[in-house]
Amino acid sequence: MKVLILHNTYQQKGGEDTVFESELALLKKNGIEVDTLLYDNHEIKSAKDKLLTGLFSFYNPKGKAKLLNKIKEFQPDIIHVHNFFPLASPSIFYAAKACKVPIVMTLHNYRLICPSAYLFFNGRIYEDNIHKNFPISPILKGVYRDSKIQTASLVLMTGIHKVLKTWEKHVDRYITLTNFAKDKFLDSSLGAKPNQFVVKPNFVPDIGIGREERKDFLFIGRLSEEKGISTLLEAFSKTESKLKILGDGPLKEDVLKAEKAHSNIEYIGFKPRTEVVEMLKSVKALVFSSVWYEGMPMVILEALSVGTPVIAPNLGGPAEMIEDKKNGLIYETGNTEILSEKISLLDKDEALQKELSANARNIYEEKYTEEINFKILQEIYEDVISEYKKNPS
Repeated sequence: MKVLILHNTYQQKGGEDTVFESELALLKKNGIEVDTLLYDNHEIKSAKDKLLTGLFSFYNPKGKAKLLNKIKEFQPDIIHVHNFFPLASPSIFYAAKACKVPIVMTLHNYRLICPSAYLFFNGRIYEDNIHKNFPISPILKGVYRDSKIQTASLVLMTGIHKVLKTWEKHVDRYITLTNFAKDKFLDSSLGAKPNQFVVKPNFVPDIGIGREERKDFLFIGRLSEEKGISTLLEAFSKTESKLKILGDGPLKEDVLKAEKAHSNIEYIGFKPRTEVVEMLKSVKALVFSSVWYEGMPMVILEALSVGTPVIAPNLGGPAEMIEDKKNGLIYETGNTEILSEKISLLDKDEALQKELSANARNIYEEKYTEEINFKILQEIYEDVISEYKKNPS
């Protein structure tokens, strides 16, 4: 089996880039013949570049030609797309169809049904337009990069291809990270059918089990509104439990103010990877306070892998990954009172902490290892290839 992985990289490396790299390494490690085709957003430099990118985001002939050449050269059995926006464009799906090569696409975010990409805007969950082909409201609000023009370009790109049934007829299988995400796409204007979807989680390498004796709590992530920083800080202001914060972002000043006002809150900033892992292995729990529909955060997977329970909101992917009083604790999203109660409960109940820790590691071994993920991914590829051979149209 020959697999071509296609990805439009971001100017600032993010989670999608990490997953692309991890799955590429996983396939190579397991003897799959694999090649890559990359479209690099660093090519977008000038105002003219941005304008042309927007104009061709609907259908980029250069993006299509690039894939046609790669298909001719590599002769893949299947193409796995991680991100096609903006340089590759939906033209790649037509190129693959013309060459009779099936396509699998991982849906890392909600861009195909919402121009904000995250179903979150202006401090709240934003699902106002997921049932519309050409929603006007997000354009007027400039939900994509605070730009009405760029938002309009994105709405036109996704909307036109909904009308053309590109998402239904030119993608053989969609991979979602959770059942929650799958349900959101099915209950939308995308037009894809239930049999086009399969759920495959992310994975992380085994970085070893954490310490038996643990103390304090840890937050790792961007210090921004959607990450629920205000919820996090207020909840810990109501407890005596110690919180360590790793990360940076626009709400850093709020964190520094909280650190001055509350002796149990400590801002650490950035640390080398090795130190971050050791901290994750030594805390009683990772506190995850997001107020938007997170997909499948790698930091939660890493926490589970080292046997660190997670305190998470009842929202999005984390609510599907964490089971209350099994491998962590669940609280009502944004509810600082309940979150502080959960923190205090785990801080004071050593037996519960040890039970959750053991379960966290067990669930990692059951669901999120490299070996399990490769088996799922291989089965997806084989099923799609087999189905396509029976019905190549």
